Parts: sequence; C-alpha cells; structure tokens
Amino acid sequence: MKLKMNQKLVLIISLIIFNFTNAQIFSGKVVNDKNQPLEAAYIYNLNSKSHAHSAINGTFTIDNTKAGDSLRVGLLGYKTQTLYVKNEEKLQVVLAEKAFELKELVISEEINALTTKVKLDLQTNPVNSSQEILRKVPGLFIGQHAGGGKAEQIFLRGFDIDHGTDVSISVDGIPVNMVSHAHGQGYSDLHFIIPETINKIDFGKGGYYADQGDFNTAGYVDFSTKEYLNESSINVSVGQFNTVRTVGLFDLLEKKKNQNAYMAVEYIETDGPFEAPQSFNRLNLFGKYTAYADDNSKVSLTASHFTSRWDASGQIPQRAVDDGSISRFGAIDATEGGETSRTNVNVEFFKAIDSRTNLTANAFYSQYAFELYSNFTFFLEDPINGDQIRQKEDRNIFGANAAVDYTSFLGDVELDVTAGLGLRHDVNDDVELSKTRNRRETLENIQLGDINQTNMNAFVEATFDFGKFKISPALRLDYFNFLYNDQLQPTFETQSERKAIISPKLNLFYNANDNLQLYAKSGLGFHSNDARVVVSNEGRDILPRSYGTDLGVIWKPTPDLLINTAAWYLFLEQEFVYVGDAGIVEPSGKTERYGLDLGLRYQINNWLFFDSDATITKARAIEENDGEDFIPLAPDFTLTSGLSINNLGNFSGGLRVRYLDDRPANEDNSIVAEGYVVTDFNLNYKLNKITIGFAIENLFDVEWNETQFATESRLQNEVNPVEEIHFTPGTQFFLKGNITYRF
Repeated sequence: MKLKMNQKLVLIISLIIFNFTNAQIFSGKVVNDKNQPLEAAYIYNLNSKSHAHSAINGTFTIDNTKAGDSLRVGLLGYKTQTLYVKNEEKLQVVLAEKAFELKELVISEEINALTTKVKLDLQTNPVNSSQEILRKVPGLFIGQHAGGGKAEQIFLRGFDIDHGTDVSISVDGIPVNMVSHAHGQGYSDLHFIIPETINKIDFGKGGYYADQGDFNTAGYVDFSTKEYLNESSINVSVGQFNTVRTVGLFDLLEKKKNQNAYMAVEYIETDGPFEAPQSFNRLNLFGKYTAYADDNSKVSLTASHFTSRWDASGQIPQRAVDDGSISRFGAIDATEGGETSRTNVNVEFFKAIDSRTNLTANAFYSQYAFELYSNFTFFLEDPINGDQIRQKEDRNIFGANAAVDYTSFLGDVELDVTAGLGLRHDVNDDVELSKTRNRRETLENIQLGDINQTNMNAFVEATFDFGKFKISPALRLDYFNFLYNDQLQPTFETQSERKAIISPKLNLFYNANDNLQLYAKSGLGFHSNDARVVVSNEGRDILPRSYGTDLGVIWKPTPDLLINTAAWYLFLEQEFVYVGDAGIVEPSGKTERYGLDLGLRYQINNWLFFDSDATITKARAIEENDGEDFIPLAPDFTLTSGLSINNLGNFSGGLRVRYLDDRPANEDNSIVAEGYVVTDFNLNYKLNKITIGFAIENLFDVEWNETQFATESRLQNEVNPVEEIHFTPGTQFFLKGNITYRF
C-alpha cells in the first residue's frame, strides 16, 4: 500500500514537471526569407489561445504552449504561417514577404495599430525627401521659410510648434530637439536623415508616454533606420530651378551570416524658384553595422555626417509685393542664409536576459554647428545698417538610454513592466546673437555665452493585460541642471538653476473585438525653457507642465477599411514664444486646446489605396479677454489626403493633397494667415533593375504661402513701421525626373 502511494506521488510530481516544462513556455524566432529578424510579428496559439509578439531580434516566448499545439504567425506585409509545435526546444519561423493588404491587419494583434498605419503608408507611398518624412505623421504639417537649410516650422494639434518646442523627435534613440538653441528652444533639424534609410516611424499624440520626456506635450515622433538593405541602389533626380539630387545605398556585407552593414550617401543642390538663387547644397553620409550573437543579442553601430549651406530671401512683407516693389519670389534682404552640420555616433544594444526579460540600450554622441543670418524687421531698429542678425552655436551632446522590459503573470493576468534610465548632457559653446550687416560685418553682440545643460531621467510603466482590457499606469522623473556663463559680463560668473519634475501617466485600452479598440489616455508632460531665460528668471517657469487626455477609437468596419478617431484636450501652463531678434523666450500665459482627430485608410483594390487625416482644433489663451485670446498661427483645421498606386504591374505612384485653413496671425485675429490647398503627384515605372519616374510639386501651380507671420517692420523708404503678414512663398509648379538602378 505504501509503495502504491509513493508511486502515485512520483506520478503526480512527474506530471506537474512535465506540464510545467512542456506546456508553459515555448521559444522561437521569426525571420524573413533573407534570415533577417522580424520585430512585432504576432504569434497565436490556436489551442490555448495564448499569444505573444516577437522582439527586436525576432525572438519570442509564448506561454501555455506544448508539443502538439498549432501556432499562427503573422506580420503585415508577410504571408501568414500556421505551424505544428514539435518537441524541439526552439522554433524558427520564416515568413515570406508579400504585398501589403489592409484586410490582413487585425487591430487586436498589433502592438500599436496607429504606428502600423504609418508603416502601411511608407510602403504604399515611399518618401524621398526629409520634409516628406515628418509629413508621414498623421495630422502633422510643416513649412520651410529660410532657404531650405533651416529646420521646418511644425504644426500639430493646434500648435504652431515653431521648430520643435512641443513635439519630441528622435532618430534611433538620438534626440533631435536642441535645448537652449541659438535660434529657438527645441529646434529640430531632421535634414541629417537620408529618407531611404528609414524603416519605421513610431509616433504618439499627447504627453501620455513614460519613455518620452522634454518637449512631449503635443506628441512625439521616433524614427528608426533600417538594419539592412534588400538591395543596393543608385538614384539620380533632376528638376527645375537647377535642382539635382543623387542618392546611393550600398550593401557592404551581402549574405554575411548574422552581420549586416551598409552605407548611404545623399547630395542635393538647388537654387529654388527665388530671384536671388538659394545656392543651396547638402551632403549626407550614413553608415550602419549590425551583428547578432549566438545568444540572439544584437549590437548596432551607426555613424553619420551632414553638412549644409544656403542663401535665403527670408520672409517678405505683403505690402512690398502689392505695390510692385518686389515679386512673390523677390527679397528685401537677399543676404540671409546660413550653414549647419551635424555628426552622430550611436551604439545600440539589445539582449534577451532570459525568456521573460529584455534589455535595450543605446549610447550616443553628436557634434553640431549652426550659423544663421536673418532679417525679420528690415530697418525697424536700425534705419542705417538694417536689422540683420546672426545666431550661432557650437555644441557637443553626450547621452545614453537603457530600458528593461519584464513580463510575468499575476494569476491569470499578464503583467508587462518596463523601467528605464536616461542621460543627456549638452555642452554648447559661444551661443551667440549679434547684429550684423551684409553677412560680413558684426555690429554688436547682443548675447554671447556658454551653456552647459544636463537632463537625467527615470521611468517605470506597468501594463496589466486582462484579455480584452488593458490598463497601463506609468511614472516619469526628470532632473535638470542649467549652467550659463555670460561672456559679455566683465567678470566670470556661473549662473545655475536646478529643477526636478514628476510626470504621471495612465492609459486604458479595450478590445471590444478583434477589429475594434477603444482607448483613453491621460498624462502630464512638459517642455523646458531656454537656459539663458531660466537663470535670468532665477528658476521661475523652468518646466511648464501640460495636462492632457484622449478618448479614441480604432475600428475596421470592413476588411479593407481602417478608421481612427480621437477627441482630445490639452492644457498648457505656459506657452513659449521665441523672439529671435531679441534672443529671448517670452512666456505668453496659460492656454488650452481641444479638438477631434479623424483618420481613414481604405484599400480600394489590390493596387489602389486611399488615405485621409483631418484635425479640427480650437486653441485659446485662457487668461485673455474674449476676442483677444487667439493663439497666433494655431491651425484650427488641417487635412491631408491621397491616392497611392502600388503593385499595378510595373507602375507605382500617388496623388496627394494637403489643406491648411485660414488661421489668426495675431491675438485679436485682425491679421489672418491665409490657408492653402496644394496637390503633388508622382508616377514611376519599373523595368527589370531600372525604375524611371517623375514628380510634380504643386501640380496646379497655385499661389500659396508656405509660412506666414504677423510682423512689425519698416522698409528703407518708410517713415512709420507697419504690422502685417510677412510670408515665404510656397513652391510653384516644380517638375523633377528621376531614375533608379538597383543591383
């Protein structure tokens, strides 16, 4: 009897061990037919209903899976596979690439369905300019107003973000926003990106994301570059206005096991449509090496260099065009312009510590130089020499980020915890604002000093998965140290201020079914002020907060139609208005914005896609009287829409329209910035290894103003100043032809 009891006990223990080792966790890896790892593939157990996603290195672990189960593995743009689980310790799944089909998108299977939407847009309508990269973010508008080399002006969710004050931008973990920049807080120049190297665009609107810090009020945009090239290529594009662009992408380690390396080169030059030629040129060099170890850890090394110079006609006054003094493409001061450069070195590391824990980290260094000549007011301040200014800096940025992601279970509830640390240190020497003449002579130094600024951060986010319902609370801590040495003072003195800020977040998601997701997002964000303003204000208004919430729906009512909507609200403790010719950031009080985002993606047939994104916004200053509470240049309605042709035999192309409504240019709306509708078109034909095509910007040759400002200025022949619209004209009909050879 005792022996039988012992035998039963051994049998029970054996069954427990067997079930634990054979039915609890199963590991595998998802790759494509080139043996490159695939991230974010969805793995679903048809028997136990458990699921998982592949990590950056393609690996996955799935719970409640044992020999005999069937797994369905899918990823948008690849053929779905169903596999039978055998007794092997690990499974390698190879997915074959195919055309993107919207009907294959299942909302509940995506880590971020809105980011997947942009991935679809990149495939159906590829970009070939740095401006088009930002336009891929739904609802984001940009405008250029200084000769092509200056960072674009950004509009998002009722914000005139200037050059980046209220949107956080990064590339492969390297921050793009420049703190305490010579031309404006948050200045974000993305021209160092070669658009053909972009693999993924991750974005989010609002300040709801624990891994995003400074400038994440209206939203964030993260770009990721490709790990490898499918093939090498050379492209040459030639167009009007003496425009030439050439791009080379070269695979350096073709078919090398567990290693990838490629380099990219881009050169652009153009005079633009202006009477005073822009003489713009830009050179980009980019290289990336990636290696995978036997333990599936990954290391990537990226190095890039970018340099650019240009002349500019600046923002011209409407009255000078109306009276015939100059044309729309003329200039009052044709000596504006500048030059800039940036060198980046970045090391990225990923390691699966165990079946439930992943480590992601990067360390970076950037060397950045900037010099810009502008003349906003012409002869308002100095009727003899004019009001030209120079803004200049020389900066080094050091930084690192690390995050650990851990997945576990609390009973039947899956728990995913991500915790991270970050450091950014800026050493910005000779930050200058000077009065100049003809871009040659320095008349007076207004500001000149050295800035040393440090930001350390930590965050933790937990996601509780109850099946259809997810709740994700998070907390972020940021610490800043601002140091400034004013070189114009007779004695050496270091001015300093320190500040810490805590930003809680809470996001909720409910999958009503596989193709209907409802969400509520909320959180506090912030944007930092310029270090020179921080120390002069003795620490007041260092890190103004934002308070926001989103209520949204992502829905696929039919297999070929994807709809997303969001109602949102954002309160900002302090708006920043940069006054470039005075070198200060003016606080403009508390503001609030609320609105509605609408997005639609529709696959009409196998080769024709339709997309549209609209944002309706009301933006007001809440401490001003009615009628005097408008926020200058805040858009109240934007719309982008287009048709894309893909996989129509050898043809591809697209027709795109963007619309920006009239908007107030000053606080009482007595000066209005006129809206515009612009249409672009492109068509390409592929013949074996060669693709030829053409692109037309402003297809219908409309007169439109790309950027507009209400500015008080005085021309040389005027006695009294005038406040009115100053504008940079948008490109007229612009035809470019291109040819690409792939090998």
